[in-house]
Amino acid sequence: MIHLDPLSPEWDCPLGSKDLEEEECPWGGGSGLPPPGCFPGSWRHDVGLDCKGSPEGAEAQAGTVYYYSLLQSCLQQAGLPETQDRSQVPRTGCPGAEVTLCILGSPSTFLSVLLEGGVQSPGNMLLCLSPAWLTKVPAPGQPGEAALLVSKAVSFHPGGLTFLDDFVPPRRATYFLAGLGLGSCWGREAAELARDLTCPTGASAELARLLEDRLLTRRLLAQQGGVVVPATLAFTYKPPVLLRGGDASQGLRLVELSGKEGQETLVKEEVGAFLLSEALGDALQVAVKLSGWRWRGRQALRLYPRTELGTVVDTVLALLEKLEEEESVLVEAVCPPARLPFPGSPPPGPELAVRICAVVCRTQGDRPLLSKVVCGVGRGDRPLRHQSSLPLTLEVALAQCGLGEAAQVAVVRRRVKAAAEAALAAVLALETGLSAEQRGGRRARTDFLGVDFALTVAGGALTPVALELNGCLCLEACGALEGLWAAPRRGPAAEAAAAAPLVETMLRRSARCLMEGRQLLLIGAGGVSKKFVWEAARDYGLKLHLVESDPNHFASQLVQTFIHFDVTEHRRDEENARLLAELVRARGLQLDGCFSYWDDCLVLTALLCQELGLPCNPPAAMRLAKQKSRTQLHLLRRHGPPWPAPSLHAVPCCPLESEADVERAVRQVPLPGVMKLEFGAGAVGVRLVEDAPQCHEHFSRIARDLQGEADHPGIGLGWGNAMLLMEFVEGTEHDVDLVLFGGRLLAAFVSDNGPTRLPGFTETAACMPTGLAPEQEAQLVQAAFRCCLGCGLLDGVFNVELKLTRAGPRLIEINPRMGGFYLRDWILELYGVDLFLAAAMVACGLRPALPTHPRARGHLKGDASCLSSPSQPGSARLH
Repeated sequence: MIHLDPLSPEWDCPLGSKDLEEEECPWGGGSGLPPPGCFPGSWRHDVGLDCKGSPEGAEAQAGTVYYYSLLQSCLQQAGLPETQDRSQVPRTGCPGAEVTLCILGSPSTFLSVLLEGGVQSPGNMLLCLSPAWLTKVPAPGQPGEAALLVSKAVSFHPGGLTFLDDFVPPRRATYFLAGLGLGSCWGREAAELARDLTCPTGASAELARLLEDRLLTRRLLAQQGGVVVPATLAFTYKPPVLLRGGDASQGLRLVELSGKEGQETLVKEEVGAFLLSEALGDALQVAVKLSGWRWRGRQALRLYPRTELGTVVDTVLALLEKLEEEESVLVEAVCPPARLPFPGSPPPGPELAVRICAVVCRTQGDRPLLSKVVCGVGRGDRPLRHQSSLPLTLEVALAQCGLGEAAQVAVVRRRVKAAAEAALAAVLALETGLSAEQRGGRRARTDFLGVDFALTVAGGALTPVALELNGCLCLEACGALEGLWAAPRRGPAAEAAAAAPLVETMLRRSARCLMEGRQLLLIGAGGVSKKFVWEAARDYGLKLHLVESDPNHFASQLVQTFIHFDVTEHRRDEENARLLAELVRARGLQLDGCFSYWDDCLVLTALLCQELGLPCNPPAAMRLAKQKSRTQLHLLRRHGPPWPAPSLHAVPCCPLESEADVERAVRQVPLPGVMKLEFGAGAVGVRLVEDAPQCHEHFSRIARDLQGEADHPGIGLGWGNAMLLMEFVEGTEHDVDLVLFGGRLLAAFVSDNGPTRLPGFTETAACMPTGLAPEQEAQLVQAAFRCCLGCGLLDGVFNVELKLTRAGPRLIEINPRMGGFYLRDWILELYGVDLFLAAAMVACGLRPALPTHPRARGHLKGDASCLSSPSQPGSARLH
C-alpha cells in the first residue's frame, strides 16, 4: 500500500538520486520551459525583467517570467494591485546606509513575509525573481566573505503596492533569505548566494540539510526539546557526526549498520521487537521511508499494518540498497487520529484527522515565539499533506472534528505553542555548537521554523506529536489562511500576520549589520545605571570613544579611546565644544556619529556635532528642550497651523531666579502649583506648593542646599539652580518614548506611572504597555510628537513626560534623550526594540531599522523603593 509522503506535492518521484542543485521546477518535469499561460488573469507582460549586465538563457528567462506571473496571480487573488514597472528609471540610494531585506524565492511561499515587510519597512523588502538579479562581491577586510548586491527586484510597500525596480548603484543586502526547499529551480545558485555573506542570512543549504534530516531533527527534539515524536526505529549507514553517540531517546532507536548487505537477521530482529514494543502505543500502522537530504519531500512512503512483520522487513531491506553514507531507513508509528467526542450523533462519513502546522520565529534574545497555527482536516485513513487540504484555524479544525469547547481548544493551543517553541529552542541550541562552516557562514541562522504536528491521544490527553520540521511549507500555509481575508472582504485584522515576528527579526539583524564597526563618540559615561551601554556596544560591534570628566570612571577601560575632559561647567559649552573638536581631530578619530544619553551633556553634544559636521539636532533646539520653562513658554506660543497645535499641550509657568520672581509668579500661575529645578533630573527638588509661603520656603531651601554640582552630582546643577513654578494639572502620568528621524515618527512606546508620592512627586509604580484605551494612547503619542517637533527636535530618541487630563494630554517635560531607569530594558524586553541602538543609528545619520507597529510580547509592572531627604525628596528605583 503506497501513499505520498504527507508533506510532498501531489506528484510522486522515483527513488533515484537527487541533490540540491537538481531540484525540479514548480511546473514539474524537472528542467525545461514552463507551459505558457500557467496562470489565469490579466496583467501586463511587457515588463523589464531582464537584468542589465546579467543576461539569462532561454530557460532561465522563462523561469523569471513564470515567477513574475505567479506573483501577479498571488496579488490578484489577494485583491492587491498589479506590480508597476519602474525599471526604466533606476532607483538611487545609499548602499551600505539603508536597510535592504532581500528574498530569493517563490512569491507564493513568501507572500506573507513580503507584504508584512512592505508594511514594517516600506520600500526595503525586495523580492528577487532570478539569481541573475543578485551579485556577490568580495568584502574588503573580511577574507572568505562577500557582500550581496541587488541590481533588480520587486519592492513592497504599504497597502500591497509593488514596483519592479532597477537599482543604480546596486543596493547592498542587510538581510538575505533564500527559498531552498521544494519548488525552487535555483538550488545550486541560491545555496551559493547564501553562503559566507557579510549580511545576516535566515537560511543556508548547510542548515537546510540538517533540518531536512528527519532522523536528526527527531532525535534532537526528543532529547533537547522535550517534544513528543512518533516512536521510530532507524537503520542508518555511517551516520553523520551529530547522530553518533549521545543519550538514548524514549521511543527512538538508532541501529548503526556496518554495511548495506547481509543485514537480514539484524533487521528482522529489530523490526520484530519494534512492532511489539509498548512505544507504539495504540498505533495500528507503521510507515517505512528514507531519511536524508536526497530523499526529502518528493518520495513515496509505505504504510503497513503493524502486524505484517515480513512485509515491513522486506521493504526495509529493499530500501537499504538505496542508502548512501549518512542516510537512514525509518520505521515509524503512524499516530492514530484523536477520536473526539462529537456532540449528538457523529456525522456520516469517514473519521477525520487533524494536521497542525505551527510557525515559530526567533525573537529578541534568541527566544522562540509562536506566531501562527494553521490546520488541515482530512480523512483519518490516509496521510494529510500540505497544498492538498484547505488552511483552517485551530478552532475551526477542532470544531469540525467534534471539539468545540473553548477551554479545551485553549489547552490544545497551549500544548502546540509549548512544543513548537521548544522545537525551535532545540534547533537554536544545536546551531550554537556548530562552526561557521557547518552553518554556511558566520551570520547564517535559523530565524523561523515550521513544525508539523499530528493530533493524537497519549496518556488520555490530546497531544500534538511533532512529525517533522520545515520552513517554507508552513509559512505558505499561513499566508494562504491570511489570504482568506483579502480585500474587499474584512476579517480579523487585529491579528498579527504570521510573518510579523520574522520581519521584526530581519530588521533587528539588519540594524546590527549596518552598525557593526561604526565609530561613535560618546559624551558623558553616566553612572552604574548605564552599565548596559557598554555591554550593548560590545554585543553590537560598536567602537566607542568616550569623553568623561571622571578620569577613573570604570568605562575608561571599555572603550577604544578615552578622553578625560571636564564637561561639568555648562556655561562654557561653546568653548568646550571647540576644544573637544580639536582633540578629536588631533587624535585622528574617524567618527560616524556622536551622541549622549546623559542629561548634562546634551547641549554640549549638539555643539560638538556642529563643530565636527556630524548629524544632530540644532543646539538651539536642545537648549530649548533642556530648560523646562523655555520649553513650555515656547510651545504656548505655537498655535499652528497645523492643528492640533503644540500650544494645546503646554502648561503655564514662570521661571524663578530670585525671591522677586517668586512673588511675581504666584500672581501669574494658579495655585496649587509645582516647583522644580529648570535643568533638574530624577525629580530632585520637585515639590507641590499650595500657597505663596510654601513657594518662598521651597525656593529658599533649594537656593541654600543645592547650589552646585558637588551638592548633588548628576542632576543638572552644573547649569545652575534656577527654578520654575508651573500650574499643577490633575490626571494620570505617562511616559512616551519616541524615535524620530527626519521629523518622522518611527516608533512610540507608552507606559503608565502610578500615583506619585506627594509632595515630592516620587515615582511609586509603572507598567507597560499602557492600559489606556487606544484613542487615549494615540492622543498621548501625538501630543509628545507635536511637542518635539514644536521645539525643533527632528532626529533622535526622546522621552516625553505627560499627564492625561480630562481635557487631553498636558506636557510635564521633554527629555531630549532616551528614557532612563527601567524604560530601555522594558521596551527591549516587550517589543524587541533597543532605544540605545536606535539612538546610535540616528547619530550616524541612519534611519533606525524598526517595525512600524511593534506588538508587546507581554506586560511588565514594577513598584518603586523611594529614598528621600528634606531637600532631596526625589530618588526612586523601580524593581
